[in-house]
Amino acid sequence: QVQLVESGGGLVQAGGSLRLSCAASGRTFSSYVMHWFRQAPGKEREFVTRITWSGGSTYYADSVKGRFTISRDNAKNTMYLQMNSLIPEDTAVYYCAASKRVNGLPEYWGQGTQVTVSS
Repeated sequence: QVQLVESGGGLVQAGGSLRLSCAASGRTFSSYVMHWFRQAPGKEREFVTRITWSGGSTYYADSVKGRFTISRDNAKNTMYLQMNSLIPEDTAVYYCAASKRVNGLPEYWGQGTQVTVSS
């Protein structure tokens, strides 16, 4: 069982930056591929980025490529999302998630953290 807790969301002006964190419980954090998803009002949840078990490989949605950076610290059981050059379209609830496989559906989800980008 893995419990995930996101933090770091808030209100920021367009062009600004935020850093989200996802803290995981348990001693098996390094055995999970970690993901960030987001859901904007009235829209379906969408994939943002993922990072493999040791952080050796990352993958980004085209909409955030070059602006967002995912990272993880297995010693701290924590994953991060550095978001730069934010635009209003990035406004959403951001969720972290964990899966055993790279292309598998996440088995565990956090409760989400709100990110609002004002124009």
